[in-house]
Amino acid sequence: MGRFLLSGGVFLGMIFCMNNKLKLDLEQPIVMVGLMGAGKTSVGRALARKLGVPFVDSDKEIEAAAGCSVVDIFAMYGEAEFRRVEQRIIARLMETPPLVKVISTGEGAFITPAVREMVTGRALTIWLKADLDLLVKRTNFRDTRPQLLHADSRKILAQLINERYSTYALADVTVETHDESLRKTLGKVICAVERYTDENNRKNNGKK
Repeated sequence: MGRFLLSGGVFLGMIFCMNNKLKLDLEQPIVMVGLMGAGKTSVGRALARKLGVPFVDSDKEIEAAAGCSVVDIFAMYGEAEFRRVEQRIIARLMETPPLVKVISTGEGAFITPAVREMVTGRALTIWLKADLDLLVKRTNFRDTRPQLLHADSRKILAQLINERYSTYALADVTVETHDESLRKTLGKVICAVERYTDENNRKNNGKK
């Protein structure tokens, strides 16, 4: 499958709707990836609502299964154990009906090779790419991310950008996000998904 990048504005008139529901040829989950503060949860939830499909947050599912917060899991068991639990939870979310849903993942999920291999080809992966200033602005007052506790958030986020953006770029679709309305970001995501699915449908039809 090819990859698609959308960084500019979006012409919302390109979006085809029927009864306020998007008509997309989707037969697999949509998995949102990216760093904390990129908008995976808010955009993912809005996208699911627009598509008329369920939305699930893998971190929330992990917390429900563990009976404690992500921060507490990191503190008590360490990151390696958290990643093992995360992999199992995402595998369950991928397989639990209905198949078509939007899954928001934690910032480290797609970086884990086993998770990335699991979702590649079985889900439509969307990277919400945000710059450092926006990520710092959105995460400044959060105490729910283990990496940012008791640390210089700008320094940590810059390091994570350097380490992880090349891997996030392996996602099927990349959408650059800015300090803009949720509606505008959602419009860009929808446009990118439609173009991506149309492109792959044409490729698949050409092989027949």
